[in-house]
Amino acid sequence: MVGKVLRVILSQRQLNRAVLARQGLLERRALELPAALDAMGGLQAQYAPSMYIGLWSRVEGFERDALTRALHDRSVIQATLMRFTIHLVSAADYWPLAVAIRESRRASWLRVTKSGDLSEAADVLETALEGGPLRRKEIVALIGAEAMRGIGAWVDLVRVPPFGTWEQRRADLYGLAYDWLEPPAVDPDEALDHLVTRYLTGFGPATKAEIANWAGMTNKEIEPALARLPLDTHEDEDGGALYDLPGLPLPDPDTPAPVRFLPTWDAALLVHCRRAGLLPEAFRERIFNTKMPQSIGTFLVDGAVAGTWKPDGTLTPFVELTKAQRAEVDREFAALVAFSA
Repeated sequence: MVGKVLRVILSQRQLNRAVLARQGLLERRALELPAALDAMGGLQAQYAPSMYIGLWSRVEGFERDALTRALHDRSVIQATLMRFTIHLVSAADYWPLAVAIRESRRASWLRVTKSGDLSEAADVLETALEGGPLRRKEIVALIGAEAMRGIGAWVDLVRVPPFGTWEQRRADLYGLAYDWLEPPAVDPDEALDHLVTRYLTGFGPATKAEIANWAGMTNKEIEPALARLPLDTHEDEDGGALYDLPGLPLPDPDTPAPVRFLPTWDAALLVHCRRAGLLPEAFRERIFNTKMPQSIGTFLVDGAVAGTWKPDGTLTPFVELTKAQRAEVDREFAALVAFSA
């Protein structure tokens, strides 16, 4: 199914405001947590407090207990999904996303490792988990550390609370997803369409390569969904095709963007969202360590990273702030400190 080929050339600033709007960073949204997560394409969740801070910056009136309760009542789920990375998603999103990426994850694992097929390890692990959730070290003892890295492509696992919450931050208790959340019948083609739709809802407009990068898939694997969905097509300033869902916001590029604080590993700053310019390239290596997997919290001024923050109260601006900007940064940081206390 083909949408409209609009041939509208979108500037980086227009794309910036579009992503900010869809992420809830132009204006906090008054949404229940599952709906908020669906709207933003889920949240990365390697470090448990980052989920809470990411939601605080995006959801009106968000309180920490709300997420902890949602994890316990299973309306939201922590699981390894896109790019073999832990994500927080709504319960309704979990199975479509898991199905969409399953075969691609297995192919990727087989392509880049020497461990080979993990079906036997999967059988061992599933049998063990039928007795209840296990800690990471217990799983490693069963199947080995190398298999642990890729086993999620063969066994659908969720992280089980209270592990992976603000109060108990080490997220290393795993259970079987189909025990935690009954799996519906999911058609693989519909699942892939859902994945592309979810990305564009939270991060669009975007190129084919950016959608694939976020999903941890190849361009070729994404193409069938792009052909099926009724997508609008724009262009970036270099003439590249940008895909989007009809009717989603494309704010005026001069729309004011408030100061917002982002946690470590916020997906809006990753390479798949580079087109929007939220993270100036000159600052990228100051935020994401290229030699080891580390990240640092940031704050946005006028829609772009303008410095970093630390839980100890340290603010490090990268650019000269006006008096009004500094006052807004200080107010928002004081609110974050109060939220975190």
